[in-house]
Amino acid sequence: MELGNIDPVAFEIGPLVVRWYALAYIAGILGGWWLATRMADKPGSPWTRRHIDDFITWVTLGIIIGGRLAYVIFYNLPYYIENPGAIIRLWDGGMSFHGGVIGVGVAILWFCKKYKLNWLRVADYVACVVPIGLGLGRIANFINGELWGRVTTSPVGIIFHTGGPLPRHPSQLYEAFLEGLVLLAILLVLFYRTNARLMPGRLSGAFLLFYGIFRFAVEFVREPDSQLAEFTAMTGLHMGQWLCVPMILGGLYLFFSAPKRQTA
Repeated sequence: MELGNIDPVAFEIGPLVVRWYALAYIAGILGGWWLATRMADKPGSPWTRRHIDDFITWVTLGIIIGGRLAYVIFYNLPYYIENPGAIIRLWDGGMSFHGGVIGVGVAILWFCKKYKLNWLRVADYVACVVPIGLGLGRIANFINGELWGRVTTSPVGIIFHTGGPLPRHPSQLYEAFLEGLVLLAILLVLFYRTNARLMPGRLSGAFLLFYGIFRFAVEFVREPDSQLAEFTAMTGLHMGQWLCVPMILGGLYLFFSAPKRQTA
């Protein structure tokens, strides 16, 4: 199958250029806000709809700043040292999900300190809605013809115009399915069908654990970033896989230690 030349620009209105990637971020944040407000209506919620409305700005900054800085540091530091002005050129692409997690974590800590909320319980609610943005972001990667997988002879292979003449794994869609749909389903089942929401850290732990496992697995069929090919050959794993290891370990700890922190 061959992927057509899909324009990364969704539409233009005069000088305003709106890209699919930007729409994915906006839709992910709005979708997360909508779901979080519904979850806040359940008994025992650590925050209110008013808190969630205020948190949108904080989490948006955390995603952008954390995701961008981590990409600069871990994925292409030599380039940005030589071209520091390119760091703010977000429209050129280059965001790290792992950095976004750190940025959101910092935003949660500051937000909860300001409003005197239980940060771990708030993090549990935030974790449940993150897969919405993850899934949409990976679909945007697919539309942009970026972050494709390794060359394959499998029937699912797709020829990306940005990836040469040979079919490749559509790893973006694998991740959209696992990190988006499947992870969202796991977290919502835990939230609505169990008492996990009353165990601070259980939902956050489940998110870190399953995201780490899914991302680690998909990286085996994903083409490593060209600037990190030598690092991958030397270590045997992609940078994304190494960054998943502390997520998996931290997720295991939070998930299994959560019953000790149960509030009711």
